[in-house]
Amino acid sequence: MISKIYSAALRGVEAVEVEVEVSARESDANQGRINIVGLPDAAVRESGDRVTTAILASGMDYTYGVHTVNLAPADLRKEGPSFDLPIALAMMACKEAEDLPQSRDLMIVGELALDGTLRPVKGALSIALGAKSAGRKRLLLPAANAQEAAMVGGIEVYGLVSLFEAWQFITGQDLRPPEPRPPRIAVTHREGSADLDEVKGQAHVKRALEVAAAGNHNLLMVGPPGTGKSMLAKRMATIMPEMTEEEAIETTRIHSVAGLLEAREGLITGRPFRSPHHTISDVGLLGGGTNPGPGEISLAHNGVLFLDELPEYRRSTLEVLRQPLEDGHVTISRAAGTLRFDARFLLVCALNPCPCGFYGDPVRQCRCHPRQVETYRAKISGPLLDRIDLHVEVPLIDYKQLTSDEESESSATVRDRVMSCRAFQEKRFSNLPDTRVNSQMGPKVMRQYCAISPDCSMLLEQAMEQLNFSARAHDRILKVARTIADLGNSETLEPEHVLEAIQYRSLDRKLSFS
Repeated sequence: MISKIYSAALRGVEAVEVEVEVSARESDANQGRINIVGLPDAAVRESGDRVTTAILASGMDYTYGVHTVNLAPADLRKEGPSFDLPIALAMMACKEAEDLPQSRDLMIVGELALDGTLRPVKGALSIALGAKSAGRKRLLLPAANAQEAAMVGGIEVYGLVSLFEAWQFITGQDLRPPEPRPPRIAVTHREGSADLDEVKGQAHVKRALEVAAAGNHNLLMVGPPGTGKSMLAKRMATIMPEMTEEEAIETTRIHSVAGLLEAREGLITGRPFRSPHHTISDVGLLGGGTNPGPGEISLAHNGVLFLDELPEYRRSTLEVLRQPLEDGHVTISRAAGTLRFDARFLLVCALNPCPCGFYGDPVRQCRCHPRQVETYRAKISGPLLDRIDLHVEVPLIDYKQLTSDEESESSATVRDRVMSCRAFQEKRFSNLPDTRVNSQMGPKVMRQYCAISPDCSMLLEQAMEQLNFSARAHDRILKVARTIADLGNSETLEPEHVLEAIQYRSLDRKLSFS
């Protein structure tokens, strides 16, 4: 007899339906084996031993003989242990000669322990979305993944804890109610978390953070050690708007596929903050590998990617950021195919002006040789610097500012202004599906919403000539000016908006790299 059950394989962040077909025939006692075909990886090939042991440990039986397991489509590589459960159920169905009517509109995934219990799998949210797209009405998976998968509407999700329960369910002996769909995400800011009011002084840097968060503009902070660059960067996510349910699902899918979602955790509702070490490889940052998966830039999707001590990263590693910063996604091409991962993140960078950190400091003397300074700065290319909208200096603060009892604005106060500004942008771009914030405006949209007066045009022309801005820098100045105007509730771009945007590019001259 041949039995068939529907399962799913992950391809990037997408789930592809897989038919698990099992054929069983009796044989001599010394010829019992399981042959798995359909491009299985090592984890899938090893499932035979896990499955047979789990079936016997659950007090059930299967035909002892030769089992041929076909995972279709045969040209799609199958990875991971998530096929354990459907293979076990199909083998038991062959023994019992059951046609499993309950499985016709059901997708099944799950890893088996040797005692028959179910362990969580990666990518449950993507699998639920894939099951819905494939027309399946129900999804059976480990209970630890049920809350995550239940976020998808239009499909019934059943979370079980053992192979025995799964067999009872699929044969109609135990028809339990589906998992309830969790409510819409709510505000998740917790008391005691990092807050912007903990940072003393640096008012102009906080203003730059607000502008960056309001328009999703990339930010570069330059200053000597100990001025609070990392402290400020770690508070960027606290002033960004709450994630929408769509953004939460996008972010959760990526983290789930990467195996970073904790068991029984639902949607990720807080904006990600990723801060990879400067020794990270190109693959670690961009994504890829033998079994291509998301890198740090995709894990920061809808959140913040913080690169501290920017020149310490390998230049080749930094250069891979160019395409994602422009396109909002990363494309990874391998022999097996091409995968695409979303990567719309806010890039925050910090660097010292030289290796010792005190180049240009009015008090402390720089100990670096001019050649060392030049080599240090040359690690960052001009094209990458062009893609960073805001450049701001972070100077040392004096003792009076450090010990002042004066209260500064909290993250909640700044976030309210940012959300109000984002509301303007949402209304403005409501008919443009590919544009959500000012930083994503294309040339045509900019001509419509970034029109400038003759006075503003003259200011911009002077800045272009004196500071040698590139065409890309020109466009980014206008986008930042549009955000500054939105924060000031202004429909038009005024000279003060353009001037503030220009001063955020003033480091182009000071950090001009050869």
